[in-house]
Amino acid sequence: MKDKKDIIICRCQDISLEEIESAIDAGVTDPEELKRFLHVGMGPCQGRTCGRLVSRLIAKKIGKSASEVRQTQQRPPLTTIPIREFLGGGDE
Repeated sequence: MKDKKDIIICRCQDISLEEIESAIDAGVTDPEELKRFLHVGMGPCQGRTCGRLVSRLIAKKIGKSASEVRQTQQRPPLTTIPIREFLGGGDE
């Protein structure tokens, strides 16, 4: 079996199972707090890949069901804006 530090939960931010479990053991048991503490779920996928895994890990560690642990807020990904939009120019 792989070591917990080798099991990546958040692929976008390269965060391991060991890091997440350590943070939960230290008292970070809210998904939003964990997001701010480790940046888990803050990559391009915005937690769509790891969000449920993280919630299940928290639930297991604190002895609740996964449905009792709230999900993180998903925010739309960043998009590029042409510099002309900032300068007030259109097709000039």
